Formats: sequence, C-alpha cells, structure tokens
Amino acid sequence: MDGTAAEGPGASGAPSEAARPAPATTFVCRVARTASELDGYFRLRRAIFCDEQGLFVGSDRDEIDDGAVPIVCVAAGPEAPAVERVVGVVRVWEEAPGDYWGGRLGVARDLRTVGGIGKWLIQTAVGSARAWGAWRFRANVQRANVPLFRRLHWASLGELTIVGTPHHLMQADLVRYAPTREARPRGLEGRAAGAVDAA
Repeated sequence: MDGTAAEGPGASGAPSEAARPAPATTFVCRVARTASELDGYFRLRRAIFCDEQGLFVGSDRDEIDDGAVPIVCVAAGPEAPAVERVVGVVRVWEEAPGDYWGGRLGVARDLRTVGGIGKWLIQTAVGSARAWGAWRFRANVQRANVPLFRRLHWASLGELTIVGTPHHLMQADLVRYAPTREARPRGLEGRAAGAVDAA
C-alpha cells in the first residue's frame, strides 16, 4: 500500500473522519460514496502512478479493482455548498476470508506538506478491514514510505521489487487500529487476487 503518502505525526488510532489543519479546509477519510468520489479516486491514482511516477502507461487499473474497496480522503472548503475534492486514495481488498491487503496509497502533490493525510488513509483502511473481520492486513510498500509505516506499527516481512521499484512487504499490528464504522460495500466478496500490488 503506498505511493506518495503525506507523513503524519504520531501513532495510529485516530477516527476515520478527520478534520485538520489548513484553517478553512476539512479533511474526511471514508469509503468512496458517490460517482464523483469514485471518479476523483481513479483520476488521482492515474495522476500519481502514471503521470508522476511513470509506473504504468495510461491507466493503473487492474483486476484487483474488480473487488477492491476504494477509500478516499475528501477535502471540503468553507463555501456553501462546500466544494469537495478527492486529495488522497487507497484501496483495500480481501484475498481470503479475513486476509486483507491495501494498495495504491497516494496523496495529491499539492497537499503532501499537510501532515496527516497519508496516516489518516492508512488508519481508515486498516480500521475498516478490522470492522469487516480482518485477522491480517498486509501491503507492499515503496521503500521511501517504510519509515511512515513503521511509525504506524507495521513490520517489514522482507524486500521485493515491483514494476522496477523497491518495496517492502509489510504487515500491520491490528491491535493498534480501532475498527471504524464504515459499512462494507455490498457485492465485494473476498477473492484470490494474489499478493502483488504495484504500489
């Protein structure tokens, strides 16, 4: 689970809905709820993993997306009605009953200095999986993001290379993550998607 995460301070355990710092902006992490949020989710993934990092050409979508739960961080301004924008993404999927993976973690380039967005996304992803019965949660994490994950109580299980990029296979300490209240979207069943997730 990784890509370009904004590093947040401290340990996990914050609620999935978070509001911080930039004075007039509210940040909320949640399962994508609308067609607009889902569109923003895929557009931001393409901007990060195709345009910026060059890991894929044209699109980073794959068969895992057929069963993955899209999680977004939405920024809302003070206007009425508030103008919302997807500024962070991560996906979660179940490889076997209770055996979860995370991937495609990323934060919009202009908000990477806002401490916390990457951390909140990780907390929401793992906390939601816990609420849905997870007994294990793993991710393939780009080497640059390993320190952030370690601070959030993840252990490295080994190193590997995915799409020419160094990664660590990492596992979350689930007892450090409180279950969220996110409802699991209907129609997404556990599936044997395999462990390889490029970012």
